[in-house]
Amino acid sequence: MLPLSGSLELVSMMLGQVLYEPGSQMQHAYFPTTAVASLHYVTESGASAETAGVGREGMVGIALFMGGQSTSGSAVVQTSGHGYRLNRHSLMQAFDGTGPWRRLLLRYTQALMTQISQTAACYRHHTVEQQLARWLLSTADRSPDGELVITQELVAGMLGVRRESITQAAGALQDMGYIRYRRGHISLLDPAGLRSCACECYGIVKHEFQRLMAS
Repeated sequence: MLPLSGSLELVSMMLGQVLYEPGSQMQHAYFPTTAVASLHYVTESGASAETAGVGREGMVGIALFMGGQSTSGSAVVQTSGHGYRLNRHSLMQAFDGTGPWRRLLLRYTQALMTQISQTAACYRHHTVEQQLARWLLSTADRSPDGELVITQELVAGMLGVRRESITQAAGALQDMGYIRYRRGHISLLDPAGLRSCACECYGIVKHEFQRLMAS
């Protein structure tokens, strides 16, 4: 196994920081520890929606070892914190080696593909309230304390819906006692209750990550 400790660089990941843009040549992979990144697809008109979230369970930059070097999407930090940065040369050495890194990265890629495909189905078939519940649970799983520092406008951008739709859905979840929302902060008061409002997508993605990454 390639010793990567000397190649990993601890970095601050600031809210709104763009890790890569559509078509750009990737130079580094990122392994968030306390930060959370959002993978986005951006249309020609400038509209966007999140295709996947990445926290301490994963990495940003699978195109580096998949051979593409770039993607049609973007990656932006949605929750500030820290993570490790690894240059593409060291990542490729690890991927091409004989140790467990290759299998681990391929398993993570399969799990990420599950998340992306499930998110696409979620946008098509589930209500905004269900989508919001799913997104809040998934993001809280990646946050150290379950406290989300984010505005309704940013959440609307993640889900690709109008801000008014998020306001209405968040109000309904708050009235049921599942969350508490104050300007720029969302607290999960009753995760079990929130799971009852979420669609099956949350459980499917979480189970697949646990199944693939456990070994």
